[in-house]
Amino acid sequence: MRQRPVKFGATPGSADSEPETAWWPAGPSILEAAGECQGNPATVLRALARATVHPPVPGQGSTVQLWEFLASLGAIDLVAARSVEPHFDAAAILGEAGKPWHPGQTWGVYAAEGPGSTLEATADDHGQWELNGVKPWCSLAGQISHALISAHTAQGRRLFAVQLDRPGIQVETGNWISRGMARLPSGSVRFASVKAKPVGPAGWYLERAGFAVGGAGVAACWFGGAIGIFRHLLESSAKREPDQLASAWLGEADRLLAGGAQVLHHAAGLADRGALDAMHAARVRGHVAQLCGRVLQISAEATGPGPLATDENHARRVADLGIYVRQHHGARDDAALGRMVYQQHAQAGARPW
Repeated sequence: MRQRPVKFGATPGSADSEPETAWWPAGPSILEAAGECQGNPATVLRALARATVHPPVPGQGSTVQLWEFLASLGAIDLVAARSVEPHFDAAAILGEAGKPWHPGQTWGVYAAEGPGSTLEATADDHGQWELNGVKPWCSLAGQISHALISAHTAQGRRLFAVQLDRPGIQVETGNWISRGMARLPSGSVRFASVKAKPVGPAGWYLERAGFAVGGAGVAACWFGGAIGIFRHLLESSAKREPDQLASAWLGEADRLLAGGAQVLHHAAGLADRGALDAMHAARVRGHVAQLCGRVLQISAEATGPGPLATDENHARRVADLGIYVRQHHGARDDAALGRMVYQQHAQAGARPW
């Protein structure tokens, strides 16, 4: 079944036009796999492994289409979007580092840090690197073939490419009890003398131009999840003539999504011009995370407990979006944005407004 695309409203062509990019031939099959996903990433991972074209890369003129595609996946199934986004991100990172991409592989990106979990990378006299320690929040580590993993070195944090079926890798998923993304475990992985290849110098991963762009791309997935919640809200409203409250909830949700689409569209344009920096990305992520929270609240108030208790797809989408959007850290991320605003003003006298 053809899946309805998400459009940000400012792209050329009709609402159902397909993006004119080299990677699009793989797009419909991935969307179809997302429609069959039902919270299980296996179908989507198989579609990614079968794709023969290079995954899409943001910041090269088609970022709007890429983010619309991620949002379309999120509107269908957030587990699908959560599986595809890091695969695309890995392709962009490898390209930025001048590394080749090989079809037939599935990738993740593991750069989170956690208390009590440290991953160290050391090199021998021949320049061969190996990883030892624990890396937290490794989504799908037991189901994908490769990952880009950040580790601590004597020179600072550095990114490494790892083949995940190597000896010495132990995936820990037993403590993943989340009701959201229930079949997409993000547990810790233990590494014991695992060979790895460096990608970029120490510090490069966080300092590269594409870091902010990738962070904003994740927000496109969240936005798609909110679209899915809105579609359920709209269908629920159509079951009976909406009263004033139902109309108000529907109108507020539509207004929030329209604003989010404009924010993402503007940010995609900045990315294609090489002008999407950390401050812009923080604004995008914060805006989309906040609207997701409010759309979830509106849905709960407008439809009551019934769909959460009896509608499998809706209940799963609500749970999935609730945990996925927690990649945004709320007031802490706003505090980081506030520090950037203050530092920019203190150093250059710049005022954002």
